[in-house]
Amino acid sequence: MSNQIQNKPLYKKIAESLHAARKNTVRAVIHTMVYTYYEIGRMIVEDEQQGKERAEYGKRVLRELSEKLTAEFGKGFSKRNLEQMRQFFLTYSIAQKSSAQLQQTVSKSSVISETHLPKFSLSWSHYLKLMRIENPDERSFYEIECATNNWSLKELQRQYDSALYERLALSRDKEDIKQLARRGQIIEKPTDILKDPYVLEFLDLPEQQRYSESDLEQALIDKLEHFLLELGKGFTFVGRQVRFTFDEKHFKVDLVFFNRLLRCFVLIDLKIGELTHQDIGQMQMYVNYYDRFVRLSDENKTAGIILCKDKNDTLVEMTLPQDNDSIFASRYQTILPDKKTFIALLNQQA
Repeated sequence: MSNQIQNKPLYKKIAESLHAARKNTVRAVIHTMVYTYYEIGRMIVEDEQQGKERAEYGKRVLRELSEKLTAEFGKGFSKRNLEQMRQFFLTYSIAQKSSAQLQQTVSKSSVISETHLPKFSLSWSHYLKLMRIENPDERSFYEIECATNNWSLKELQRQYDSALYERLALSRDKEDIKQLARRGQIIEKPTDILKDPYVLEFLDLPEQQRYSESDLEQALIDKLEHFLLELGKGFTFVGRQVRFTFDEKHFKVDLVFFNRLLRCFVLIDLKIGELTHQDIGQMQMYVNYYDRFVRLSDENKTAGIILCKDKNDTLVEMTLPQDNDSIFASRYQTILPDKKTFIALLNQQA
């Protein structure tokens, strides 16, 4: 009888509704907590402005406040946590005002209208991580991407460690870099999905270990969920070693994806050594075949990405036509990058 009830449409509808309600309740509690912490931070900053010797005053007040709040409300209100709430308000206050403007704001009004509150859509744990990112543009980018892609804290940490912002910024001009901070990663053309390098540390393949292209391909398939996260938005997996034939000759594309945002096939060829002009010509042939015989009339031109261990940018530039917008070569590495190196490159580009 129990199984019969569970299989009935009415039960399924009610169960789905209850599950959704529970998720929404948890989400609402999390968001309320974040806004409350922001408000606590505001009140602490405002109270600080009334102290004659702010530094010593603040330390004493936070210590006493922590003891009283912990006694009444339990854990979560240590002096360190209160300091983080204070910093949360300072970091996310209206329009990222300067310290001088902020002091004027908190001294003029003890209440900030809800219409002027920043919009918070992530968990407190996410914001604790985001607050440690000093570059406000980079912080804004990761906040947008977390909300858009529903990244867990672990995924946020991984993308930050892999220098995603710097890798995307290096392939963009100044105005496009600003757009990363304002809108996150927007996918409108094939170059928007490119990274150089792609970071494949999740494969657990040591940088100096010898492996074949088939080993690399199998490792990517085994960790497909991680690889899709590294590829970025809109990718769906189509197949591996996808075969096509013409003039009685058989060819195989290592990995085939479809990007829903670009509405096009994305072909990926794997090369464990240095890229050659023959590799580029081979990818050009793959892309031409898909454009002429596979893609539908309402789909956009096929894009091809050659993932290689090493490449010569001049070779790539001389092999491809000047108006190329479909064939790309990117390096990959199997260890997390040194963020400082990417930041230095980005500063040189600025």
